[in-house]
Amino acid sequence: MSSIDIQKVSIIELEVDAIVNAANTALQHGGGVCGVIFDAAGQRELQAACNEIGHCNTGNAVITPGFKLPAKHVIHAVGPIWRGGYDNEPKLLYSAYKQALTVAKENGLHSIAFPLISAGIYGYPQDQAWRKALQACHDFIEANGDYEIDIIFAVIDDDIMNKGLKARAELNI
Repeated sequence: MSSIDIQKVSIIELEVDAIVNAANTALQHGGGVCGVIFDAAGQRELQAACNEIGHCNTGNAVITPGFKLPAKHVIHAVGPIWRGGYDNEPKLLYSAYKQALTVAKENGLHSIAFPLISAGIYGYPQDQAWRKALQACHDFIEANGDYEIDIIFAVIDDDIMNKGLKARAELNI
């Protein structure tokens, strides 16, 4: 049976089939979670794999090996930059999660860890980001009842974790 869990843990420590990088469209080493993932995976190796792919549109996802990470793969999902909610941000954020899960399924992966995409340096309000993230994951599980996947949201901040637990309770997920 598939599951959605929120854990206080660094995403780079998880031994899962894939971790999700909150990527930029150019798939370049960035700041925040993206920088931490690149550094832990091996910046040169991960950047070379991303350079081969070249680009990923906002709301989409691509996959690379995990290199030095405990995770076997990195799925690079591009969330939107927050512009007040008037530039399709909710739809694009939902799509980034859904596409990451679709890539996982296409590659036969059954465990995945997400950061809270777009809620750091991209400025997406955390409460709203949690609602979109949890809804997208719940909807994916509901639409793919024949496919088992364990979803972990990895957070390292108590306040962000509490917002996620509150959103999950409100959505009854």
